[in-house]
Amino acid sequence: MNLERLTIFDHLQKIQSELYQKLAARCNLRPEPVNHPLQSFCSPDRSVTGSLKTFVGTNIDLLVYSFLNAPKMGFSTMRLTTWLSPQIQVPHLAFEFGTMPDVFFYMDYVPRVDLWSDLEYVEQFYEPINSAYLKLRNDPNFSLFVSKGLYVRQFQSPVHLCFTCSDAADSLAAIRTTAHEMCDRWLIWLDRAEPVPVESQAALAERDLRMRRISAERDPGNAIATKIFGAELADRLVRSLWERE
Repeated sequence: MNLERLTIFDHLQKIQSELYQKLAARCNLRPEPVNHPLQSFCSPDRSVTGSLKTFVGTNIDLLVYSFLNAPKMGFSTMRLTTWLSPQIQVPHLAFEFGTMPDVFFYMDYVPRVDLWSDLEYVEQFYEPINSAYLKLRNDPNFSLFVSKGLYVRQFQSPVHLCFTCSDAADSLAAIRTTAHEMCDRWLIWLDRAEPVPVESQAALAERDLRMRRISAERDPGNAIATKIFGAELADRLVRSLWERE
């Protein structure tokens, strides 16, 4: 079973790497700092390994590229989260893949406005993925994953893709295809993005940072990190998800 989970982990990590390479090529990503203190870490008994790297780039305020792997527990998780600068108002891009032990994935365009009142924003950025959301909801091979965390559910967009599935080859292929479609669509939005008026950028930056911090600190998975790594390292990991060096 452990060997099987490692194989699935490697497959999902390959998808994560492919997406990162696309983002790096388009957004001129640079590590910040070059020698990030969390780029390689492990639990006291070395049964759980991890890495957390952060980057900045063109219109990128913070990109988080991380993983945790606990093969003996059948658990793994990896993130590729891109937080944009306030110069543009395209949604942030979020990917998470893992095993628990079923395959898990979360893909989303994180809103940067009040979707209840900004219909134009909804139609521009969320209508294009509504059909993909409904398709997965109706696919018997995928089970909707609903977080127990109230804030997590509030944070997610109306068309977020958050599901579990088996490790069947066709399911993994569908995850890869959907993830690349999400990324490619988002990169087109970057190319076409209109600049945010200078007088509105400070408020947008403040909103983005507050969302980034609360979403990191309210993640239900933080309790698992504390149990595995201890409070000090877990706190550093959470801070690195939202706070720039």
